[in-house]
Amino acid sequence: MNMCNQWPVLSVATGLAAGLLAGCGSQTSDTGSTGSSLVMGMSDDVLATDPASGYDPGSWLLFDNVFQSLLSFPDGATEPAPEAAKECAFSDATTKIYKCTLQDGLKFSNGDILTSEDVKFSFDRILKIDDASGPAVMFPMLDTVQTPDAKTVVFKLKYADATFPSKIASGAGSIVDHQQYADNGLRRDGQAVGSGPYKLDSFGKDQAVFSVNDSYQGTAKVKNSGITLKFFHGDQTALKKALLNHQVDIAYRGLAADDIADISDDTSTGRGVNVVEGTSAEVQHLVFNMDDPVAGKLGVRRAIAYLLDREALVDKVYEDTATPLYSIVPAGVTGHNTAFFDLYGARPSKAKAAAALRAEGIAGKVELTLWSTPSRYGPATDQEFRAIARQLNASGLFDATVKSVAYDRYEKDIAKGKYGVYVKGWVPDYPDPDNFTTPFFGKGNVLSNHYTNRTITGRLIPKTAAQSDYSSTDIAYGRIQDIVAEDLPVIPIWQAKQYAIVRDGVYGLEYCLDASTVFRFWEISKD
Repeated sequence: MNMCNQWPVLSVATGLAAGLLAGCGSQTSDTGSTGSSLVMGMSDDVLATDPASGYDPGSWLLFDNVFQSLLSFPDGATEPAPEAAKECAFSDATTKIYKCTLQDGLKFSNGDILTSEDVKFSFDRILKIDDASGPAVMFPMLDTVQTPDAKTVVFKLKYADATFPSKIASGAGSIVDHQQYADNGLRRDGQAVGSGPYKLDSFGKDQAVFSVNDSYQGTAKVKNSGITLKFFHGDQTALKKALLNHQVDIAYRGLAADDIADISDDTSTGRGVNVVEGTSAEVQHLVFNMDDPVAGKLGVRRAIAYLLDREALVDKVYEDTATPLYSIVPAGVTGHNTAFFDLYGARPSKAKAAAALRAEGIAGKVELTLWSTPSRYGPATDQEFRAIARQLNASGLFDATVKSVAYDRYEKDIAKGKYGVYVKGWVPDYPDPDNFTTPFFGKGNVLSNHYTNRTITGRLIPKTAAQSDYSSTDIAYGRIQDIVAEDLPVIPIWQAKQYAIVRDGVYGLEYCLDASTVFRFWEISKD
């Protein structure tokens, strides 16, 4: 989210699924905080308060703070540790049976006791509702959830999946109160009942209000007395203005790159704001429709790979708020390599691009349309794609243009195969190499670009899923990255950095910005 610009890499533990014990993260409850309340603004909307529906960054921010999962990601970690569970482990060598034992004294914010029945209900409900905008897609491997007693949960999987612990540690693993949610329909009243560190007091179009959950039993130590989350609905200018006018304490997800750079470069003390930078595993790819008469030609894709100047893009378009990405698995995630850097280099090569086109039998300029959608991936996306088109055209080998459309039309047209080259961004569900490979290159992948490689789908992905010790999967993940670099169904462009802009006297944001994508309200404090 590296090779030429050094990226701050998270330490990665091995043996992800071998066993998770309470000693990995001490179970504490410290919700009687007397700290100040805070106001945070972000440009993202929260699209759902029901974990069976939400599958977007804003909704998962809510889930991570209002609900508990059996496991969670500690600060700066990419391996999950116990949260609502006292311990979890695969109980067989095939990684097909996963057993968890719950902590003592778990309660929902309304006082209801949390038992294994609620855990089973939550997972069964997600799969039964199977909402198109929900996380059911993350659990195709889940066969049954059994509850031998009130403290024990046994997950039986249809096939081996060593990443299952990471999946249930994400927002998709949120545990709901079976007495407060229907098993066959979504909750649409804007309310939520969870057992996490915070309660959702109110939820509306422009703000959500959270208070501390005094019933919480878990690893989080709350350092404030509540959070008010204000939604700016994509209005970056209004978010910046609210921060500088003391209307919000924190601005997160939504300030433009030039605003962040402006604040970072401002040495004056009058504004009273500071930039906090963190790591991220968010990535963006250039995607090729393999059935397209132009983009479907390997020589065309290779020529683009030789001409793409990532350094110039992150410098001029994103003002170094991102770093060049040279593989499909981002830096800081287990198994990352530099496959695209190794094959195509970091600097543009017109000679190599021309040779790739000649090998394809192409003599004249290649006419190409790059498709963008700022409504999903941000207003800088159009600017970025125009810069890529200029890079291609400057070689004299391409006649590239850019077209930008609204996201609803964009996704429909991709599904119909109307675009040859288009953009896709990805915020991971969990910080694991599986989440950067299987969704893109496995069966029924999310790219809709008609790419299939039998070695990846038939051998390498199943091999990684069956390995409980992730130190043994590096070779397989490395091979997947190498094959993708050779076949070029996508070209990785950049890996994002995470930023929050805070007013003086606000602390703890460095513990909210890491590759796990978990924004931890409880870490934030204010003088």
